[in-house]
Amino acid sequence: MDFIQSHYDYSLFTKRIGADLVVILVYVDDLLVTGSKLLLIQQVRKDLQEKLKMKDLGELKYFLVIEFSRYQKVKDNDSEDVQLEENRNYQRLVGRLLYLTMTRPYIAFVVQVLSQYMHAPKRRVVRYIKSTPGLDLFMPTGSCNKLIAYCDSDWGACVESRRLVTGYVVKFGDALISWKSKKQGIVSRSSAEAEFRRMATTVTEIVWLVGLFKELGMDIALPVTARQQSKLLHI
Repeated sequence: MDFIQSHYDYSLFTKRIGADLVVILVYVDDLLVTGSKLLLIQQVRKDLQEKLKMKDLGELKYFLVIEFSRYQKVKDNDSEDVQLEENRNYQRLVGRLLYLTMTRPYIAFVVQVLSQYMHAPKRRVVRYIKSTPGLDLFMPTGSCNKLIAYCDSDWGACVESRRLVTGYVVKFGDALISWKSKKQGIVSRSSAEAEFRRMATTVTEIVWLVGLFKELGMDIALPVTARQQSKLLHI
């Protein structure tokens, strides 16, 4: 079918037909097909069905337990929070919260803190999640070719290990597309070293995104702006 495997994501395959593009994303035995024209998408799905035994689930609604919707959906939730009595239940819950950070970037820092104390269950973040079921990631449509990144760090944030906690978010136009909050594996010996580490982490993500967008036929405007606190850098 003449699809080309991405050098930046080995589960991503692209095919160019003139000025149009078709993309296939593979996860185990699940396929996500998208492209610039509906007719091309339908043709690729037909070709796949001829070569593989597969079931067409139609328009994207769920993928990797993530719900996709073209409209904002708000659900009522009157259920009460359940007290966590066993550490095992708490550990399973933290695992689910880690997965939830894929669509709830604003809890990334809280979840990485909770994951460090698996022996001491906390319920505050659970109450917050249950009280805000309608908060989703919004991906606005429109033409844009600009990336902008924001990064920050808290030097010696962990009172036990004194390790640095870094975080960044990357936006494509008005859409939030990448984020991370993580405690580093080593101790930074100065605030200057901490700044270099957070910028290195952010720049690594920017380079990967620029390369991925280039494979998808999108030329990102360079240099990319990265903001850290009051400083402004161009990469």
